[in-house]
Amino acid sequence: MTPIARSRATLCLALLALAPTLAAGASQGDDLSILAANPDSALAVMVQRQAGEPLALEDALRAALAADPSLLAAAAGRDAARGAARSQAGDFWPELFGEVSRGSDEQPTASVFSGADVLVNDQDALSAGARMKLPTGTELSATLNSTRLETNSSFATLSPQIDTYGELAITQPLLKGFGPAASSGRDAADAQRRQAESLYADARLATAAGVEAGYWALYAAERDHAVQLLIRDQAQAFLDEAELRAKAGLVGPGAVASARVFLAQQAQVVFDSEELLDQSSDRLATLMGRRPEGSGRYHALGAPPAAFPAADEDSLVALASAQSPSLAAAREALDAAHARARGAAWNALPSLDLYGAVGGRGLGGTGRTIITNFGGQPDTLISTLDTGFGDTFSQVTGRDYPSWRMGLRFNVPLGASDRGERDRLRAEEARASAQLAAARRALDETVRAQYRELARGQERLALAEDGVDASLEQVRIGLLEFKHGRSTTFELVRLGADLADAQRRYSAALVRTARAAATLRRLTAGAYPDPGPAGALSEETAQ
Repeated sequence: MTPIARSRATLCLALLALAPTLAAGASQGDDLSILAANPDSALAVMVQRQAGEPLALEDALRAALAADPSLLAAAAGRDAARGAARSQAGDFWPELFGEVSRGSDEQPTASVFSGADVLVNDQDALSAGARMKLPTGTELSATLNSTRLETNSSFATLSPQIDTYGELAITQPLLKGFGPAASSGRDAADAQRRQAESLYADARLATAAGVEAGYWALYAAERDHAVQLLIRDQAQAFLDEAELRAKAGLVGPGAVASARVFLAQQAQVVFDSEELLDQSSDRLATLMGRRPEGSGRYHALGAPPAAFPAADEDSLVALASAQSPSLAAAREALDAAHARARGAAWNALPSLDLYGAVGGRGLGGTGRTIITNFGGQPDTLISTLDTGFGDTFSQVTGRDYPSWRMGLRFNVPLGASDRGERDRLRAEEARASAQLAAARRALDETVRAQYRELARGQERLALAEDGVDASLEQVRIGLLEFKHGRSTTFELVRLGADLADAQRRYSAALVRTARAAATLRRLTAGAYPDPGPAGALSEETAQ
């Protein structure tokens, strides 16, 4: 190997091996990326050569929370559930009603007591009142009805004649329709509203966690691609060196063939790593709802933190159980099913209603003089009454002419449809209860798994760094043995591939820990503390 070629290969491998140590220092310092912290490293130079639109984690989160279709769908579901809850609550709001009508009727008559050959009645009618239903099933109503009748009948002592009637009525279900049966729809809709709000909160957390995981995946893909580019360049240098040594008769054609095979393999891996990089960028662009400008892919500006706050495993499980929106949604689903089942249990009973009413009547109008003659001396009837609607209303409220009624009303269905609905909703309640239990167990399992990944992250990262250091030592020894003819080109390129694998394992360890922290933040609704500025979520995006 010529001194120039040997120096170039040694420098490339040495700088590549030093990259994880430098990267670890950068991630433990300020929030600068590996590029800014290590501008002279071979890895940083190779990453700088890659095209990409610079992207900060906060910008990615902000864009995704504004445009993620799954989040928009969850928001629409929340708004729909709120509307349904208002609709069901409206069943218990007071309601005003009224009707005004006017009509005329001309009726031919055959009776001598009709007072006219053609009886003409002109009538104005007014009806108004208020009613409401209570959550206990009680129905209350207050009504006032008044009619004004003008007639051409010669026997009518009042024309116009005003009749007014008022009533206060109550109906109380005793079996079907009582209590939970009356309010089950409202209670279930309100629980579904809370469930939809919890699902929306979980969707926001899921979007944020997905963006953060995608961002760190992009970071790892960029780093791995840069490592692979360095390995490919190293393979080219080995091939050049092997060809020179073959021409000098120092090695046989097998060494050249081995170097050529290694170069071809690494060149193909470069394409694979670039495709993985493009896929990571595309996945992030899909979450954000916008493509990178010009370059075709994004470039991660931040680096994942190397350390995260320690936490107790059982405390994290308890925190997730109390804060997790997905678990809260399962609880609200059970509450909705329970409300429906309670209502159906009452509605499966026969109908028995107690009802009662008190009211009063009033009479007013303008009196007329009536002359009657049925074959004898004519009789004259004089009415001096001259009152209006106000007088009749006073008679009603004063109960000058009172009325009342009360009774029981029952209905016993001979079929079993109500009992069938009760059984169906009880089964739905049992299913919701089982789903809640399953959600609790799954949450417990996931939190503990993510905790273990996070707790072992530092150790995993340290082992990855040790692996890189050991690979560097192998390469150093291999170069010395190759220089003195005690090692082959094949062995040396194998050591280079081992070094590349060690670098990729370091990237994977760094990103794996960051993903575990992001998942814990989602499961605890952001209650798990977020470390440092490099991985911090802004207050705006965390809400």
